[in-house]
Amino acid sequence: MGKRSTSRKLAMKTLYQASVSGDIEIVVDRFLRGSEYLLETKNWAIELAQKTWSKKAELNEIIKRYAIGWDIDRINPIDKSILQLAFYEIKYTETPPQVIINEALEISKKYSTEDSPKFINGILGNYINKEKS
Repeated sequence: MGKRSTSRKLAMKTLYQASVSGDIEIVVDRFLRGSEYLLETKNWAIELAQKTWSKKAELNEIIKRYAIGWDIDRINPIDKSILQLAFYEIKYTETPPQVIINEALEISKKYSTEDSPKFINGILGNYINKEKS
């Protein structure tokens, strides 16, 4: 597995833990900084997690807009973390959207429910079709 893929998984886990604890810096310090991953992998995960967290309100608005029929508080917290991370990358990095979507789906297959990949793909796909076309 590539460094970027591992970084995304670590960032998603960090975002999820921060959503429970309410403090991204404590999670980053406890979960990432002392971990044994390659420095480059950790640094990208930390950057993704912190920058995504800083844009959380904006990213949640996008999720609300595209999660038609879903109250954001009812969305599985892991799925929400995956979506926040994916939307951050789509909006603020140069990574091709299809790469981001594929990574989000792989993470959801491993860490979330059986229905999550379809749910996440629908939201991200609708956004790409409407906003990026």
